[in-house]
Amino acid sequence: MGQLIAANDLVKAFPASRRMADVLRGHRPVLRAVNGVSLAVGAGQALGIVGESGCGKTTTARLLLRLEEPTSGSVVFEGQDVTALRGAALLPFRSRVQLVFQNPFDALNPRFTIRRSLTEPLRNFGLPAEARHARILEAMARVRLDPPEAYLDRHPHELSGGQLQRVVLARALVTHPRVIIADEPVSMLDVSVRAGVLNVLRRARDELQLAAIYISHDLALIRYVCEEVAVMYLGRIVESGPTAEVIAGAAHPYTRALVAAVPVPRVDQDRGDLPIRGGLPDQLNQPSGCAFRDRCPLAFARCAEEAPPLRAIAPGRHAACHLA
Repeated sequence: MGQLIAANDLVKAFPASRRMADVLRGHRPVLRAVNGVSLAVGAGQALGIVGESGCGKTTTARLLLRLEEPTSGSVVFEGQDVTALRGAALLPFRSRVQLVFQNPFDALNPRFTIRRSLTEPLRNFGLPAEARHARILEAMARVRLDPPEAYLDRHPHELSGGQLQRVVLARALVTHPRVIIADEPVSMLDVSVRAGVLNVLRRARDELQLAAIYISHDLALIRYVCEEVAVMYLGRIVESGPTAEVIAGAAHPYTRALVAAVPVPRVDQDRGDLPIRGGLPDQLNQPSGCAFRDRCPLAFARCAEEAPPLRAIAPGRHAACHLA
């Protein structure tokens, strides 16, 4: 299966000076939010990117969307390197790679009707006026907002959260994209409506053969909608592979901690302490060797001396751990 979108050794560094003395000495520290990330997604596939807040997963998504300029590395879409594209040259890419926002209440202009919110991207990408209405009806039907006429002339405040998230998805689908990137797509919704929205996303991916990338801290969500998962820690991918295999037999201690942190349905079940200690280290002064070693219960001398590369540990499985 061919790749629709791929990241090749992406790096994103932000200048971050906290002390005037550093500036006066000409030294300006940088924060590497993304540090050498490579991944690829093909038609009909879904990849989940998981990790704690601050691990770099949203910055990775912004780099894939070309909303951030990479410090180094490249983004390849349908075989074309789009990293250097600017201005009007980016329009075809932007219409084909769409974002599903986390918060539907903020994603839509409260003064626009639903019809206008869905028409805006079609106008921006130059679709003729006579073809716009058909596209809108098609997108509304695909996200199960039937009949469309019941929603198109309403404003966002007149819809529920679940209905709004479906509108946000319809706005992404209305341009006929090839790639959908969803950043925490149901975290703002009630539990009772999450499954419905996720099922709409899955059906759209399967029917249209889209490549889908989900950004989340929720492993249960990723297991439900993604065949593949990449686990990020401090800007790096530390484990990747088929979702079911990674969750059932995590090779990296950080992945094991994420799995152990997933809530269980029994309130009386004692799971014990998580197999991890402390919090994220100072990203401007990361530990030598393995960045996870200060929190890892299995760390040994080599972990302080040598950063483990992301390497194959089984067919389709990769991990960045000396013990894997």
